[in-house]
Amino acid sequence: MAKVISISNQKGGVGKTTTAVNLAASLAVLEKKVLLVDADPQANATSGLGFDVETLECSIYECMIDNLNPQEAILTPEGISGLHLIPSYIDLVGAELEMVNLPNREYYLKNVIGQVRDNYDFVLIDCSPSLGLITINALTAADSVIIPVQCEYYAMEGLGKLLNTIRLVQSELNVALGYEGFLFTMFDPRQRLSHQVVEEVTRQFQDMVFKTIIQRNVRLAEAPSFGKPVILHDAGSAGAINYLNLAKELIQKNENN
Repeated sequence: MAKVISISNQKGGVGKTTTAVNLAASLAVLEKKVLLVDADPQANATSGLGFDVETLECSIYECMIDNLNPQEAILTPEGISGLHLIPSYIDLVGAELEMVNLPNREYYLKNVIGQVRDNYDFVLIDCSPSLGLITINALTAADSVIIPVQCEYYAMEGLGKLLNTIRLVQSELNVALGYEGFLFTMFDPRQRLSHQVVEEVTRQFQDMVFKTIIQRNVRLAEAPSFGKPVILHDAGSAGAINYLNLAKELIQKNENN
């Protein structure tokens, strides 16, 4: 049965989708069976794996709202065997409104993933930059959370609110939800600020911080415009190597637990 990991931070621009796409691809390259669930109405993970969101016939929206069998929504990106995607598109915005008055509205995504999780080693959920009902669904469905933290000003801004939300989900909806770890992103070794952010977050969260750090990298930044994870765009780039190391760290961590 798959380990289900939500990649969450309500702050935008911290590397959630970059992490979701490239960690998923790296895990698949390491011969793990991986399902990436795009739970963000912006659908950047979907387009980042080469799919045109305007031509999708079905998505996570239909799975959650219309009870579509998720097998019918799964797409297979080109170039990496073992990697599958349940796509998203803008209709997912409406799902939150449609679910507000429904019973057990926090468990819809968990029920969708439950139908297919036995087929995978890892299920990664790319969350939207909000703490709305879809993100609550993602946290309720997950075994653990990866929290990307950008190595820039205001890195700690909003972390307290996110951690409070996670605690609320743990107490009310998903008692088994744990922390997979805090992940430093957009690290620039030339900038003192980057090192300060790493020191501060590590001091606060200690063993909950991934050893792997994701550096700023041109190839990593441009890969989505080609509809590819960075490991297909430039396997020798720092970004590709960083995410491959993160995948190895994640696998080792879960094998040891």
